[in-house]
Amino acid sequence: MFGARKTRNQEPSPYATRTDFCRIFEKDMKRLYRLSFLLTADEAMAEQCFVGGLHIAQTENRVFKEWAESWARRTIILNAIRMVRPRSSSESTAGVSGGSNDDAVTGPHEIAGILELPAFERFAFVMSVLEGYSDHECSLHLACTVGDVRTARTRALERIGRFTELHKKVVSIVSGRKTPGENSGSDLQIEAVSGLAASGD
Repeated sequence: MFGARKTRNQEPSPYATRTDFCRIFEKDMKRLYRLSFLLTADEAMAEQCFVGGLHIAQTENRVFKEWAESWARRTIILNAIRMVRPRSSSESTAGVSGGSNDDAVTGPHEIAGILELPAFERFAFVMSVLEGYSDHECSLHLACTVGDVRTARTRALERIGRFTELHKKVVSIVSGRKTPGENSGSDLQIEAVSGLAASGD
């Protein structure tokens, strides 16, 4: 009797449950895996990052339900940082090469350009440009200065731009067509975000 009354009067928890996170990772599997892959630039590491992100989301700090989806993406980013350990020093210039799964890189050529970036530049670009983290937030997560983040983002945008132009030239040579003068939608997006390179927090 008392148990039934207690159950009826019990209010639903405002916090996300393990089931909530399982549902989010299943529903957004493609997007979350893509984020994992863009950060790690390696197929096997991306899978580990995805699974580890789910585990972290389920077992660590309680999160309000309305924050659960953004928290899921945050766990992917934090897990990727733990795995790759990107550094702003010269150690990052070698980067991590793209994965062996050709199907994973056959999207827009800008994606292939991102995968070719050195690790630190890749993280700075994905976190600040694609995920919308402020320079200050990026510096805290990456254990570097705000200036390091801005410099890395500028270099990333320059490298991606050069990669895109090279891709266009190769396509035009192979197909025997002239390189189009108009910017594609993805090129316009890169130009739009290039202003972030000198932006503040």
